[in-house]
Amino acid sequence: MKASRLRRGMNLWPPFLFAGIRVVELSDDYRHVKVRMRLHWWNRNYVGTHFGGSLFAMTDPFWMLLVLHHLGREHLVWDRAGEIEFVKPGRGTVHAEFHLTDEHLDELRSQAADNNKALLWFSTDVLDSSGEVVARTRKQVYARRKNRKSVDGAVAETV
Repeated sequence: MKASRLRRGMNLWPPFLFAGIRVVELSDDYRHVKVRMRLHWWNRNYVGTHFGGSLFAMTDPFWMLLVLHHLGREHLVWDRAGEIEFVKPGRGTVHAEFHLTDEHLDELRSQAADNNKALLWFSTDVLDSSGEVVARTRKQVYARRKNRKSVDGAVAETV
C-alpha cells in the first residue's frame, strides 16, 4: 500500500481521529513517521493535560507497521510488549517521530534466521512544542519467518 494512502487512512481511524492524533508524515520508504496530537477540549483529562492513554496510543502501531512493511509476507510481525514512562504533563501540541534503520532490520532478520523468533525493543520519546520530553515509550516487536512445510510436493505455510 502506498504510504500516503495508509497515512490518510490512519488519520481517519477512529482511535486516532477521536483522540486528535494526526499522522503528519509517513515516508514513501516506510522508514520515518511523524505524529502529533494537539490538546483540545475533547481530549484533555480532568486536570487539563493530555490523557496518558492517548500519549501511548499515538506511539502504538508504528514500529510494528514499519517492520512489517520491510520484512514482508514471509515474516509474522506483532507487537509483543509496550511500556510508557510519564515524565511531565503533556500540554499543548505533542509529537513523536520514528526512524527505522538498516541496523534494526538486520538485527531482526539475523535473530529470525532458521525460524527463530526475533524480539527487539524500540524507544520513542513524546515531546512538547519546546522539545522537552513528556513521555518515554518502548515497544517490543516480535518477528519470525513463517514456517514452510512440504505437503504432497506443494509448499504450504503454517502460522
